[in-house]
Amino acid sequence: MSPVRAGGLPERWLVVRLSALGDVVLATGVLEHLHRTLGWEFHFLTRPAFAPALQGLPSVRRLVLPEPGALRGAQWLKACRDLAARHEGFGLLDLHGTLRSRALGALWHGPVLRAPKLALARRLFGLTRAQRLGAYLERTNVPQRYALAALDQAPPRKALRPVIHLSEAELAYGRDLVAGLGDGVPVCALHPYATHAGKRWPTGHWHSLAQRLGMVGWKTVVVGRHKEPLFAVAPPEGTTDLTNATDIRQTCAILSQCQALVTGDSGPMHLGTAVGTRVVALFGPTVRAWGFAPSGPHDVVLEAALPCRPCSLHGGRGCRRAERCMRDIDPDAVARAVLERPPASD
Repeated sequence: MSPVRAGGLPERWLVVRLSALGDVVLATGVLEHLHRTLGWEFHFLTRPAFAPALQGLPSVRRLVLPEPGALRGAQWLKACRDLAARHEGFGLLDLHGTLRSRALGALWHGPVLRAPKLALARRLFGLTRAQRLGAYLERTNVPQRYALAALDQAPPRKALRPVIHLSEAELAYGRDLVAGLGDGVPVCALHPYATHAGKRWPTGHWHSLAQRLGMVGWKTVVVGRHKEPLFAVAPPEGTTDLTNATDIRQTCAILSQCQALVTGDSGPMHLGTAVGTRVVALFGPTVRAWGFAPSGPHDVVLEAALPCRPCSLHGGRGCRRAERCMRDIDPDAVARAVLERPPASD
């Protein structure tokens, strides 16, 4: 067990991580680790849209969901005072590190622990792409950085893997849906969507991947939410398109029954790891050094070796090369990664 950074700390904490889905999911394994090793219990402040990822966690005793409009201006300052008053005797575990969460910290009545963001090193690496800086950033992933808010040393990555606790009813839903795709047939989930266009694999590549997997007897199922579904006309044979048809919990249940998930650098990437599904992640404008690479024992990251990478932290910057970093990830290579038989689990 890693030593706590400071003695005399409370056992109850309000955790702050307001967005986004992937960041909230990455906090789950950290909280479970602190619960197991230190006996800490948590209330978790986040946006309502991300709360389902936290349901059923033994470490999280209460979800704190702000009212609409409460995160802005004077309303947020009022909410901060109310939160501090309602959590007398709690510590504040700030996993966000924004101006908003720092305002809450300034009004907090107890100890405040804040995760290191390594902002300077990330910015310098983004500007210079210096190999030494990249190696420094890759020493820890985001869950380890979260853990360093409370611990002097970061636990191993596998000790902090994200976790999603599904109920028996949810697992049964996933089993029934995947079994309906074909009795005993291996299934690969496809998550083709991303907030930023720069992180999306080309539509034609997804078509090719689905067809390649279908040729060797696999079924594919598309999950996720987007205003423009991947297969706007009709999916390839053997592909079931569930775009916009499932919520977070249902998506997790489906993923838990799939043999693999192919996805870009996205929140559902971490959902796959959290339910134990092998993840094949496609990284373009983003890189492992940012700390978001999936951490499952058989998860893999596929990426193109281009000197312009990384070009941004979240893939939101426009690309003069028409997203070549994503286009250059070959569907055949992705299919091979899906079909590769993983070694015995650790």
